[in-house]
Amino acid sequence: MNAATQDTSSSILVIYTGGTIGMRDSDRGLVAAGDFDSRMAAALASLPPDRRRRLPEYIVWESPDPIDSSSATPDDWAVLAALIADRYQDYAGFVVLHGTDTLAWCASSLAFQLQGLSKPVIVSGAQKPLESENSDALVNLEAALAFAAQTALREVCVSFGGRLLRGCRARKWYTADALGFESPNWPLLGEMVDHSPIVYTPRCWPARGAPRFELAGGDAAVVIRLVLWPGIRAKDVARWLDDDSQRGVVIECWGSGNLPEDEALLGVLARACAEGKVMVAVSQCPVGGVSPGTYASGQTLNEIGILSGDDMTPEAAHSKLAHLLAQDLSPGDLRQRLLTSLVGESGAFTA
Repeated sequence: MNAATQDTSSSILVIYTGGTIGMRDSDRGLVAAGDFDSRMAAALASLPPDRRRRLPEYIVWESPDPIDSSSATPDDWAVLAALIADRYQDYAGFVVLHGTDTLAWCASSLAFQLQGLSKPVIVSGAQKPLESENSDALVNLEAALAFAAQTALREVCVSFGGRLLRGCRARKWYTADALGFESPNWPLLGEMVDHSPIVYTPRCWPARGAPRFELAGGDAAVVIRLVLWPGIRAKDVARWLDDDSQRGVVIECWGSGNLPEDEALLGVLARACAEGKVMVAVSQCPVGGVSPGTYASGQTLNEIGILSGDDMTPEAAHSKLAHLLAQDLSPGDLRQRLLTSLVGESGAFTA
């Protein structure tokens, strides 16, 4: 379809960034490749006619430099968000094709930048390249296009393995399995059933007025990710935190928010909080969240001033903190927005 000569208001914009879905073989293994528009058209043309007819019209925007997503950065996701915002009124929905390694990070970043959506942004990819034998790429393309046309969806989602997940709740779970991703603390938003999209509307994020795009993606360098391990040394943590350019820390605690009873380590964390670094605690357990104060060792979070990330994924917590630090908020507003679910990234589901 030629965007210059045809009305695109009912079409889906497919944004191809690279990743396994579009890779081809080289003498060093799989590499990101271009010419995805014609390759995608040829793949979709192989679907049975009744399935192809159900899909919406689409237009492909192809990155001139497709990449392996292990090299993706928040700057790349800021470019994606700006592209979607710029063309938001022109299309009925959007599909972002991305490599799986950092796909959950991309989906979380887009969710915080593109708040208040009134149409779907579907992030997808594949575990095998489009032309590979037994590839999952074609079914993922079909599903992503189908979900991108669903007006009941007003958020950033991940479509993968025939399932639809909230973008800021998704995590890559499998290195090779076609399911790819899980959403451990939120139920599926939808599924493909007999090659048709089914959306579970009560689980979806409700419309919240006009879109409020905050396109400063956030410099990830200002936030570090501190994962606890047995025997972690205070002096090592002190070196990591002794950098004025670092403004935030996501601490991955044990269980429901427990810290080691190590006075030196707790002193380092308390000093960093006192110096103005914003700290958010999440659990290393994929299912459930932190609940400071359940155990005496977890009560320390409250005493130091480390904020609860509830049941956010590490990807969502890091993306949210970096994003909010880029908004030039007052300390009070920053704290309030960190503790508020902005795009459905935290909080228990109630049926």
